Amino acid sequence: MPHTPSRLAAIGLLCASALMAPAHATTPRAPEVDSSALAPLANPDGETNPYRNDPRAIAIGRDAFNQSCASCHGVDADASRSPAPDLRRIGRLCARVPEPDLKRRCLADADVYFRSTVEKGKIKLGIEHMPPWKDILPTELIWAIRSFVETAQGQRL
Repeated sequence: MPHTPSRLAAIGLLCASALMAPAHATTPRAPEVDSSALAPLANPDGETNPYRNDPRAIAIGRDAFNQSCASCHGVDADASRSPAPDLRRIGRLCARVPEPDLKRRCLADADVYFRSTVEKGKIKLGIEHMPPWKDILPTELIWAIRSFVETAQGQRL
């Protein structure tokens, strides 16, 4: 059977959609962690991570990450062999910003991106790559996970 342009286009579209599909679908599952040690949020709608560098939040975030995120993003955020992006890269370049106010703004932008992505999920070209977690993870746990991921940035990328 000859390969007509429309047939080749259909084959190309099928191949491209297969490549863009997530490696495996996952159903969001709330982690079973005790988050009572986290300080209550003064501003639940805040744009910056209130738990940055908090050892308790980092430990809770690690547990929550490994229960709910690791199947796609790798155990302890090591995404080297995982189907989803390496979250340690989010905001990594902020460390290079020498001016303190700009560095704070850079980290705030990375925080907004992280929280928004976790809450809304990721859909590209109509394909769900990450489910939304807004109704599954409380904001406190999202920030604790962000705190953990930030500390994992120093690990091999």
